[in-house]
Amino acid sequence: MLKTLNPLLTGELLAILADMGQGDDIAIVDANFPADSMAQRLVRLPGISATDALDAILSLLPLDDFVDHPAAAMDAPGERPAIYPEFEAALERAEGRALTLEPVERFAFYARTQQAYAVVATGERRLYANIILKKGVVRTADA
Repeated sequence: MLKTLNPLLTGELLAILADMGQGDDIAIVDANFPADSMAQRLVRLPGISATDALDAILSLLPLDDFVDHPAAAMDAPGERPAIYPEFEAALERAEGRALTLEPVERFAFYARTQQAYAVVATGERRLYANIILKKGVVRTADA
């Protein structure tokens, strides 16, 4: 355990977050997601909700403010997934500004996940609890 670090941030996950560059994507996916077959780098957080994993990652990861949608979520056919407001609240807490999720059709989301730098597979049981984050930059105080 380390001070001020969320205990869900394992050494493996911390290394991945540190190694990611601006514009790299990380996907946080639910228990039903085919993470093994999609991930270039896979971190497992079994028994952990997608929202808890999102909060932990956002405690360190800056989101890209050069793009319109630094966060994309898997869309559900015919309805807005119930988890979207929780995702959006976590994004706003972390960034200090309201962000709108980019809804992405299921198979397009799979394709984006295959290109992601890493995938975090959670134990989330809610359906369509999948989100992709685009890493931004850390600015200096005078920038």
